[in-house]
Amino acid sequence: MQKRTMLSVKDFGPIAEADVDLRPFTVFVGASNTGKSYLAILLYALHQFFGTPTPFAAPFLLRLLNGSETARKRASAKQIEAVRLWLQVEETAGGRGINLALPDEIAALVRPVLQDVGDASPILDTEVKRCFGVAKPADLIRQPSGKCARIALRGESSDGAATNTAGYDIAISRGQVQLSSSVPADMPLRQEANHLLLRELSRTFIETRAPGVLAELARPVVSAIVGAFARPAHYLPADRAGVMHAHRVVVSSLIGRAARAGIDVESPLPTLSGVLADFLNRLIELTDERRASESDRLASRLEADILRGSIGIQRSVVGYPSFHYRPATWRKELALMNTSSMVSELAPVVLYLRHVVRKGDVIIIEEPESHLHPQMQVAFTRFLATVVKAGIRVVVTTHSEWVLEALANLVRLSEVPKSKRSEVDAGGPALTPDEVGAWHFEPKQRPKGSVVREIPLDTVRGTFPAGFGDVTEHLYNDWATIANLAQNAK
Repeated sequence: MQKRTMLSVKDFGPIAEADVDLRPFTVFVGASNTGKSYLAILLYALHQFFGTPTPFAAPFLLRLLNGSETARKRASAKQIEAVRLWLQVEETAGGRGINLALPDEIAALVRPVLQDVGDASPILDTEVKRCFGVAKPADLIRQPSGKCARIALRGESSDGAATNTAGYDIAISRGQVQLSSSVPADMPLRQEANHLLLRELSRTFIETRAPGVLAELARPVVSAIVGAFARPAHYLPADRAGVMHAHRVVVSSLIGRAARAGIDVESPLPTLSGVLADFLNRLIELTDERRASESDRLASRLEADILRGSIGIQRSVVGYPSFHYRPATWRKELALMNTSSMVSELAPVVLYLRHVVRKGDVIIIEEPESHLHPQMQVAFTRFLATVVKAGIRVVVTTHSEWVLEALANLVRLSEVPKSKRSEVDAGGPALTPDEVGAWHFEPKQRPKGSVVREIPLDTVRGTFPAGFGDVTEHLYNDWATIANLAQNAK
């Protein structure tokens, strides 16, 4: 079964219109101030809302289990028996894993739960404002439109016979963020969960007829609808190197501000956005304990192949962490603030892979090319392709032509027979076109704002063309003109 997760945005921040098909490796590229970070932060906020419980959010699934009257409605004896018989049939069948289609009588019980989402709007409102660091939703509406921003999240699945689309709609007005569901009445409902796990989750509810069985049945259906948004996301902001250097000072300032709460009417200290606050919180919580996992092996590979050294954590007597770098040939460690900008930029990626990110998660990296030589930009892009192949989804915002060209090579490599790929020093795994999506943020005058469209791979130029070639051409033309004038002046 083919599955897609699509996000449509209108009149949001600098974005007039965007239609993005989110893929395992998603790239946002375009001029500055066109909304790349806006859309990346929105992705993070939606992950925080729809995803699994985290210390930073009160996600939608918790509301589904605890807040909705429809979800907590006590099922009748007849309905409970229908669920019991269905689970028994699934167990006898030996299990079919994910994407179990609910029988009509069970789907009829779950559908009202999926549609009863109104009381989740305040939670979403709080999370969106928190992630962007704004006081009111009106600050997120595109100007001069000033009316309402609209966001549509759609999960689309196709089994060859029919294509089914369901999702959620978000309206951001001046006063609030409002959530509504879009689940067609005739659409088959599927569950993104193993039926054995579902049976264990539902056993207590079925045997006791306790409220909540409908929510437990609806939870994996929601996960199937929202796709990757059901998984945790981790945001590495563009100023991560500076935060790594100054996190002690930032945290100290925040503590000082908290101590003055109720005394100062206004504070000169700015409020952190949620993405930056979460990043700081992750750094503070990190320990030097390592876990044997594929993501830890990826972190070690990044250290060996690009950083040529290792990133470590030390804790003070009060438990506060500090970070250091040890070059491969050294016995002595360097404080991270005394290392190169490249090391400081990539250190958070190492730490997140080693201690935070799990398979299936999403890692959002702003400007991965920051402070990297073009050769290292190419190497890091190839490394991120390896991360994707390990089952971790990647979203990046970029201004780098080398990132796009390196990615284009890996996509083109998928057309080469596997037996011949060893003849090419591509430096990374082949990625299919279904695994990669590059999206261009192009500023427009009417309507004033950026329009986001997918960039098709240019197999002649060997890149995802985003206008970088035009800059090169203009510079060359300027050079030719200057050279002619200089020659004539002689």
